[in-house]
Amino acid sequence: MMMARSAVGMRDSGRPCPGLSSMAVNHPAPRFSPSSRARLTTYDLARFPRSTLFDRLARAVCAAGCLPRKELYESWEVARRARRLFRGGRVVDLGGGHGLLAHAMLLLDDSSPQAVVVDPAVPPSARSLHQALATTWPRLTDRVVWRDAGVDDVELGPDDVIVSCHACGALTDRVLGRATGARARVAVLPCCHDVETCDAGPIEGWVDQALAIDVMRAVRLEGQGYRVWTQAIPEAITPKNRLLLGAPVNP
Repeated sequence: MMMARSAVGMRDSGRPCPGLSSMAVNHPAPRFSPSSRARLTTYDLARFPRSTLFDRLARAVCAAGCLPRKELYESWEVARRARRLFRGGRVVDLGGGHGLLAHAMLLLDDSSPQAVVVDPAVPPSARSLHQALATTWPRLTDRVVWRDAGVDDVELGPDDVIVSCHACGALTDRVLGRATGARARVAVLPCCHDVETCDAGPIEGWVDQALAIDVMRAVRLEGQGYRVWTQAIPEAITPKNRLLLGAPVNP
């Protein structure tokens, strides 16, 4: 954007004043984007100065130094929406990776006794994240456990809260199937919609395939005796931002 000649930092001639970089004028510093996949480190601590629960969580994640910025924002947005509806119960994070979503669920509702993070390839740095969080919140110590297993290899019950953030393709349908089979509450943020493995139903001629797949998921969940909520996390974090939540009408 052109600056007026009378603007600060310009001489009347229109030439930049000495000491003011033309690069700074023409190329402003990049905005801090919540969708970035860059790892949060101690370098980012100053970005989260407040005493809010989110900023405290973010500082602990920065101290761990192993998670991308995007995962912090996604996990927080999914967890706080899920906790508005679903209180208590054991948290089961299917395909949970580092388990940040599971930790956030416990922080937002301390009445949950435990969180189980299920993943066939738990990252080695998951322990580092847990230690950083437990340093800030000692009550988390020993309340989060990891299972090196697939989504079909863990026993679920009706008191559980099943969560999954960005379960790719048909994995979302398997998570929903496990939850409905146990009559458990569930919150999923679908990802990587694959028309070859996911059901787009008869409406893909009206809406894009990814939306059609998620609409059919919501319809099926309701048909299985669930009350359904359809929400969205901010698109600035991820364009795959549709959040599907359900609770059995008759547990």
